[in-house]
Amino acid sequence: MTEKILYQHGTLGALMAGLMDGTTSIAEILKHGTLGLGTLHGLDGEVIFLDGKAYQGRSDGALIHLSGEESTPYAAITPFSADRSFSVQHLASQTLKEEILKEEGGKNLFFAVKISGLFKNMHIRIMPKQEKPYRRLAKISESQPEFQQSDVQGTIVGFYTPELFQGVAAAGFHLHFIDEEKTFGGHILDFEISEGTVEISQMDALIQHFPTNDPTFIQTEIDYADLAAEIEQAE
Repeated sequence: MTEKILYQHGTLGALMAGLMDGTTSIAEILKHGTLGLGTLHGLDGEVIFLDGKAYQGRSDGALIHLSGEESTPYAAITPFSADRSFSVQHLASQTLKEEILKEEGGKNLFFAVKISGLFKNMHIRIMPKQEKPYRRLAKISESQPEFQQSDVQGTIVGFYTPELFQGVAAAGFHLHFIDEEKTFGGHILDFEISEGTVEISQMDALIQHFPTNDPTFIQTEIDYADLAAEIEQAE
């Protein structure tokens, strides 16, 4: 049986602290999987990896297909293969998350999530591109553009992270959305699903890749004191 691996470049903690320079390419990230999420250099929008392709939700509301030459400070991806799936109808986001955790039987493992279907409402945000000197992400999130669509067909992708790994990634669910037409997508704030299918893939291992050739990452003294509260605010 092939081991299921979550590959992550960079850490959410470093991104939260303002380390937003791209340190590897989208093409390199795509070598490690087919489904995932991330952002681009300078916190430029929200990246969605689906079916081995990369898309960027931009702060003007547009969504584009990425060439692979773009760089990222933070991305997570896996070669998605579902362990289990189940159908759902008429559920709010929090209720659906609880159903997924019930299916998993615990909160101590990483797993990837793919939810495809018709969404009664989808509420997303897009982080706007930043210029140096970068601010902390929680401060940027106070003025982030938000968008909503109703009765939209599409796919949610993302990961569940155990609380122990808060800072490496966002503890709990971190989810991005892309519509079927590939014209609308970003980081999910809230949603309600009309009907769809949930697929779950339990991760056997986490590969944490660091930007070892980036002097800024190596030399910066990062203040993690309020990290948990800042992640909760930004998410």
